[in-house]
Amino acid sequence: MFAFIIRRIIQAVLVMLVISLVGFSIKAQIGDPVRDLVGERVTPEERDQMAEKLGLNDPFPVQYVRFLKNALHGDLGTSFIYRKPTLEVILKHAPATIELVLGAALIVILVSLPLGVYSALKPRSLLSRFIMGFSTLGVSVPVFLTAIMFIYLFAVTWHVLPSFGRGETVDLFGNNYWQTGLLTIDGLKHLLLPCVSLASIMLPLFIRLIRSEMMEVLETEYIKYAWAKGLSPKRIWLVHAFKNTLLPVITVFGVQVGIMFAFTILTETVFQWQGMGFMFLDAVQRADISLLIAYLVVVASVFVIVNTVVDIMYGFINPTIRIAGTR
Repeated sequence: MFAFIIRRIIQAVLVMLVISLVGFSIKAQIGDPVRDLVGERVTPEERDQMAEKLGLNDPFPVQYVRFLKNALHGDLGTSFIYRKPTLEVILKHAPATIELVLGAALIVILVSLPLGVYSALKPRSLLSRFIMGFSTLGVSVPVFLTAIMFIYLFAVTWHVLPSFGRGETVDLFGNNYWQTGLLTIDGLKHLLLPCVSLASIMLPLFIRLIRSEMMEVLETEYIKYAWAKGLSPKRIWLVHAFKNTLLPVITVFGVQVGIMFAFTILTETVFQWQGMGFMFLDAVQRADISLLIAYLVVVASVFVIVNTVVDIMYGFINPTIRIAGTR
């Protein structure tokens, strides 16, 4: 198992090196650090002196190695919009996005598991048909349209939930870097609609995935053997069948959680949620290249870390994965 974990970590590091190379190449082609730092009101001679001082005239490999060294120390450049280190700006907006993604992931887990299992066990029931029809509709509707519909119903028509912003927040660790709305009633109310809207992307997928995997497992020989032994239906369904159903679901869930960080851009825009996605759009509109590249590296890091953790968990659950990986 130790060799399996080391191999996955090495793979994650290699992926991050490729991503950092792509990000740095983009920045080198379209970014101008001198312009970001001093603006346009300088003479060409002063711009050349600044470029020489920053090492921008060095060969590309030298600049890339310097970029990696700075990144290892948490320096991903300076945002000319905020006049602060890009990592500091991202960490300031990260708690809002993390809470949004975690809330949406929790909704997906709590709703998709029982509905998917029920649809597999009772595929011909009226409720199962309704669930599958609803999931098909959910896959077809884009997230921004779902968000607008929720705002119209719950905020404009019924006036039961707020339509934008994070609401009342508190400092979680006694500083301004992690302000959370999970500890206030108003914050939870503001969180509900964005979380449900974001979850609507993945919820239909997981309902259908769990149903199909469960139905496939129920047709296997060991389940038939369990029936022949006279085990109770609940034990067969919840212990033998459900455990093996979760194996592919865990893998897909890890990938989709990483993807959720990208989909928050639309959700945060509609609800004016001050997270990383909202910050990213602001950086695009104002051409803050350093902040854009830092966002790319951070989101990619989250995606790689989540998938690495999921792979390791999958190795613990299914020993055959570890054995196959050592060959």
